[in-house]
Amino acid sequence: MSRERHKEKTDKANAEDEASKNRGQTPNSKLPALTFDEYQCSGDVETDFPGLCALLDIKDIPTVITRQPAPSTTETEGENSRKLNAAAFWSTPCLQVELENEDPLSAKKLKILGWKVDEQIARVIQKMCPSLSKLQSLQCWQAGLTDRMVVSLMDTVSRCSNLRAVTLEGNHLPERSYHLLLSEDSALTHVSLRNNRMGDEGAQLIGSALSTTRSANKNLLSLNLAFNSIGDAGATHIAQGLRFNRGLLVLSLCNNHIGDSGAAHLAAILGEFALTHEEVVERRKMLLERTHSGDSEQPADRLPSVARSSSLNKGRKRETSKKDEKPAANKEKSHKRSSDIKTQSKGGKHGGQEKLLNAQEVPETRFLKKYKDKSSTALTEQGESVEILNPLLDQPVQYRDGELFLPGNRTLVSLDLAGNRITTKSLPLFLTSLEMQGEGGGLLRLCLQRNRFPPDCEYFVKITEQMTLRDPLKQNS
Repeated sequence: MSRERHKEKTDKANAEDEASKNRGQTPNSKLPALTFDEYQCSGDVETDFPGLCALLDIKDIPTVITRQPAPSTTETEGENSRKLNAAAFWSTPCLQVELENEDPLSAKKLKILGWKVDEQIARVIQKMCPSLSKLQSLQCWQAGLTDRMVVSLMDTVSRCSNLRAVTLEGNHLPERSYHLLLSEDSALTHVSLRNNRMGDEGAQLIGSALSTTRSANKNLLSLNLAFNSIGDAGATHIAQGLRFNRGLLVLSLCNNHIGDSGAAHLAAILGEFALTHEEVVERRKMLLERTHSGDSEQPADRLPSVARSSSLNKGRKRETSKKDEKPAANKEKSHKRSSDIKTQSKGGKHGGQEKLLNAQEVPETRFLKKYKDKSSTALTEQGESVEILNPLLDQPVQYRDGELFLPGNRTLVSLDLAGNRITTKSLPLFLTSLEMQGEGGGLLRLCLQRNRFPPDCEYFVKITEQMTLRDPLKQNS
């Protein structure tokens, strides 16, 4: 009987072996996913990325280079380590992955630097990202992205639970789809769009995304629009978007083509400004809606904002109801997590290029961190939940000379206009607006260097003195 059983097992094994050969597999091999869509991502980029590329028949698959967090040693040792890896990072196309810890499933940053991403690679990244539960930052520098890729990217971003920072630099999009990153329901808090040649048309779309009378981006904390050929018209559109946005803290418009006309509009929204006819009409409609809703305390439309320190916000405060406390806490937690994202530069032969990429991001992140340290109650970390209603309804309106005036934007704390075409003509306007803000919140840093006025100009000296007193980075610890 034992021989018969042994013979049966042998015959069965031989039959399975023959069947597996016909399928091109060995008996003990694991069957792969049949198609790209059926592939189940594990969250390990070193496994998923080449696996997905192979399923799409990509011939030259970029290398995945993973970097674990540097040990708690001296800064010099960390710099030496970056120098050793610099050549590998820049020699061939590669997907750079920065891990949160030693766990291969803890990827927190993905970087594509200086190589062209085609439609197939974009598909791979878009499929892989939602499986990266720790992913906080995605950076694409001179990656040849298209408008179609950015549209698809937005769907990917919405499915990444912790992704809060996106950098798209050096990617010229003919249809200027950058504003999709700033949609009203976007969870991104840090967006850098440097050197994309977006011009005034792109700035117009971004201005509308920041706010209109009926909507506003709710979560964005910092926005970098440097080196984008934005002129006076574009700056005017950005200023328009700042009229009713009460979330953005840091804005960089440095190294553009902004002259006195655009600067005047930016200065105007910092102090009190007159409502346009359209805005007055919209305000009346909102008041009617509130009256008809029977709720005298809650307007029908409102613009949520990040929590602000009481010393920086003199607007009306409303205690969040018990029903709203949990979502508010989640928002504060996500802001805290994303604002603590740090950028690192690489040394070595190509280190200067990497430092140039992050040159604008580092001051912004450092400024926000320092600002939180200096504030008596840390930004977005205070216990009290503050909600700012639509400025058209919430803030006191003054009637003067036949016009309605609204208090200016006091939420923005850093504005960088260095390297533009501003002359002495605009400086009194900025000084006046800063004086209007007084101690009721507003700018802590205003950069106007490298414009078309001498550094010893009287108004510039006065502005510099005022900003020195406000800027936490220039105050002694």
